[in-house]
Amino acid sequence: MSKGENRADTLKPRLPRGFVDRRAGEIAAQARMLETIRTSFELYGFEALETPFVEYTEALGKFLPDLDRPNAGVFSFQDDDEAWLSLRYDLTAPLARFVAENFDSLPKPYRSFRNGYVFRNEKPGPGRFRQFMQFDADIVGAPTVAGDAEICMLMADTLNRLGLAGQFVVKVNNRKVLDGVMEAAGLAGADKAGQRLTVLRAIDKLDRLGVDGVRDLLGRGRKDESGDFTKGAGLDEAAAERILAYVSLQADPGEGADRVAFWERFFEGWHAAVGESETGREGIAELHAMMRLCGAAGYGHDVIRADPSVVRGLEYYTGPVYEAELTFPVTNEDGQVVRFGSVAGGGRYDGLVGRFRTEPVPATGFSIGVSRLFSALQLVKSPLLAGTEAPGPVVVLVLDRENMADYQRLVALLRADGIKAELYLGTAGMKAQMKYADRRKAPVAIIQGSNERVAGEVQIKDLIEGARAAENIASNAEWKAARPAQFSCAEMDMVAEVRAVLARHFSAVQG
Repeated sequence: MSKGENRADTLKPRLPRGFVDRRAGEIAAQARMLETIRTSFELYGFEALETPFVEYTEALGKFLPDLDRPNAGVFSFQDDDEAWLSLRYDLTAPLARFVAENFDSLPKPYRSFRNGYVFRNEKPGPGRFRQFMQFDADIVGAPTVAGDAEICMLMADTLNRLGLAGQFVVKVNNRKVLDGVMEAAGLAGADKAGQRLTVLRAIDKLDRLGVDGVRDLLGRGRKDESGDFTKGAGLDEAAAERILAYVSLQADPGEGADRVAFWERFFEGWHAAVGESETGREGIAELHAMMRLCGAAGYGHDVIRADPSVVRGLEYYTGPVYEAELTFPVTNEDGQVVRFGSVAGGGRYDGLVGRFRTEPVPATGFSIGVSRLFSALQLVKSPLLAGTEAPGPVVVLVLDRENMADYQRLVALLRADGIKAELYLGTAGMKAQMKYADRRKAPVAIIQGSNERVAGEVQIKDLIEGARAAENIASNAEWKAARPAQFSCAEMDMVAEVRAVLARHFSAVQG
């Protein structure tokens, strides 16, 4: 077969839809972000936990869209005993299984954090992936809202540590308040479940559509700019106005020097929204307690505040729900300037661990969307992500292939002293090897020909200084005469000389 001829059976390299490859620079930047998050979580007493990618499908419970179709929403397969297994859909269901399985040996409350990839068998799209990373923190066994308040403080502190101070707000609501508002609006009962869901979806669009848009969705429906019509919840005017009055109760960040007194006044309007609903009043009391705790710890409502527009995961959250929203503007795909939006969220899920045990097990926690948070830090040009790039390896060139053992000895000396180093393993000549070292971002190349070997010496080429000098050398003759940043030394001094070159260019020298 002639050079360049295509074989009929050659595979086309292609990445599955909804998945991404990542290279060294992005991996290193994300690692710095993850380390900052880990440090923040450990400061609050959370300990690391790792669970496998695969769980029994039945253990996913409410996180599984359809038990009769175990590949709907998740990636599933059967093992050799025909049991269904699935790639984890999130990090919360595996935690519930782990706690239930190790319940008697764990301290309660049990504080843990996990990070890792999760998988969704869904149609991919812009910004929507089938594999993505989450970073979770949860407290299992804490029955009071003091646990929820701690989670909200942790969210705020973590974003501050990531350099986002003043550019976010942690919004808090309560599933019980939402249920109370629905009850007061005449939407209680199993027969109104579909209507309640439509109402909650309308509330969730408040930031994007405003009060008038939500009013349309609570009534007959809404036609958007393209002419598409979305059917509404069909509420009468009184019920719709009750819900609109509730979602309009927003805390002004500029108010409330006396935080306790401020929340006393603020929640009066919420009581009117839930009417006589006991569930709703219980939810307001929980929110009030959370705000008092956060205020006592020094978190004003410009950082953590009650917000009726927070609607999330209502099929499994049982109490407080919260999300961290970034408030700086970005331009969306349609060219509109909008707020960046949520990068983390969670809530209280008292029923999830209890699926595995006879007694109830209270739990609360939140999840950070790592990829979305990473994108946010890129937008604000976070110094955390722009950390000094680690130098590449020192490259030992190979000029005489019959003397490979000598070159291998040189690279071993460098590695033994903790210096990243590699031996050139290709078959190209000197010029191509130097190009290879450049692609590897090598700071130094080690050169030893037959003359140097006989003399017990090596040539050390400082590639960083050489590149700088090359910019100021006009001719090839001048280049050869100058031999910039290249010098000889005895083999026995090679490691010390390489370390000295690295110290000149990098504040943190390898090893």
